[in-house]
Amino acid sequence: MDHTHHGHHPSGLGQPGRTESLNHTALIATLHCLAGCAIGEIAGLFIGTALGWSNVSTIALAVGLAFASGFALTAVPFLRRGYTLVAAMRIALAADAASITIMEIVDNALMLAIPGAMDAAVDSFHFWASMAFSLAVAGVAAYPVNRWLIARGQGHAIAHAHH
Repeated sequence: MDHTHHGHHPSGLGQPGRTESLNHTALIATLHCLAGCAIGEIAGLFIGTALGWSNVSTIALAVGLAFASGFALTAVPFLRRGYTLVAAMRIALAADAASITIMEIVDNALMLAIPGAMDAAVDSFHFWASMAFSLAVAGVAAYPVNRWLIARGQGHAIAHAHH
């Protein structure tokens, strides 16, 4: 079944007096996106670093896997409920694209900026501490954008409207 959506505000979000609910929804949406980003980012950086790839190749793999895993975390539940692949991917794209993009820019910029992070061995504390720090900052950077989008019935509000 093909489901479409046009500008729905989920259960009162974006209305006066709903700030706590909006903040909570934005936090959950950010953590959801962060989980998808982290899965792909860690896998990509782990693979690229372990294989001795260049920073550019490693980051390209990590970004691609972050988007794939982030969209999959959103799309799979919709596929299980009978949505078509196209419909599920449209929802995932609308829900996650801005958040994942911000997280990927911040995360990879920090990994490049932290001295030695991209060249650290994948079994080193430096690699994992740099990764954890970069992902945490990326999540903080994406939260206000997620909140802003959800308050306007966009971003993760679109996914919630289809639940």
